[in-house]
Amino acid sequence: MAYTLQQLSDLEEIKVLKARYFRGIDTADWALLEGMFTDDVNVEYVGGDYHVRLKGAAAMMEFLANSFHSGTLGMHHGHTPEIAFTGPDSAEGTWYLEDIFINLEEEFHTFGSAIYRDVYLREGGTWRISSTVYDRVMEVTEPLHEGARYVVSRLATAGLKPEQRRDISHLITWETLG
Repeated sequence: MAYTLQQLSDLEEIKVLKARYFRGIDTADWALLEGMFTDDVNVEYVGGDYHVRLKGAAAMMEFLANSFHSGTLGMHHGHTPEIAFTGPDSAEGTWYLEDIFINLEEEFHTFGSAIYRDVYLREGGTWRISSTVYDRVMEVTEPLHEGARYVVSRLATAGLKPEQRRDISHLITWETLG
């Protein structure tokens, strides 16, 4: 399929949107993330022992800020985007995620991969995420290694401090592997 010049431009804007999404999470840049989602964004993350379901930009921002806080470290890489236009102002995308999440307070380290399936809408000339869903391909969780030194953490300085955090347990369903 041949893309039009407009679609090529739109394709790059969507790729930049997703790259900023990952960077915003890992650096607690809430101002960057604030305008990335439609007001009614649909979110679903399915992991090894959790299932997150959110509706709305406010719930998404609350979830992200309280998940990637000052007691955590995060790294998210999105690879191999497959973007298909479904209209002049709509597109769908599939991304391969590689991530690391370290929770210093609960003393565990998670690394894994997932497949993201997104829907993008252009609102007022700006591409936004309307739906984002991931399903894990693999996930490994282990206790922190004794003697490991965590010498740099952007989230330690930019993320919410303990007294600023809110309970988000109502957004997560914990499931035990059986």
